[in-house]
Amino acid sequence: MEYKKFNNTIVLRIDKGEEILNTIKELAIKENIKLANINALGAVGEFTVGVFKTKEKKYYSNEFKGDFEIVSLTGTINTMNGEFYSHLHMSAGNDKGEVFGGHLNKAIVSATCEMIINIIDGTVDRKYDENIGLNLFDFIN
Repeated sequence: MEYKKFNNTIVLRIDKGEEILNTIKELAIKENIKLANINALGAVGEFTVGVFKTKEKKYYSNEFKGDFEIVSLTGTINTMNGEFYSHLHMSAGNDKGEVFGGHLNKAIVSATCEMIINIIDGTVDRKYDENIGLNLFDFIN
């Protein structure tokens, strides 16, 4: 990982072999980022994404291995109980143009990942919502 900070924007390169979520967490803790949005593209050789089944309140994951281009990677950095929390979705396409995606659980970079992190001045925590079954933004604090 290498990055450069411009005011409230970080331009980040995640390198071959690095896991995207771990890299984001490492950077967010190092830079004390409490709230931000993320956009990225690049290439991955292995990734796991999930789909939340609302009636069951449960995630189901799909694992992919091979050559994939990140079509879209977007999400947020914020906090839950004052600690680092991230929520990202990714879609990636194969050599046939088929695209797979969902809630990002894991992604190993195969070439590079170019990411822009826009830091927002403030904090928004999360709280588990029993009715939905997810950790939702909590604007009370």
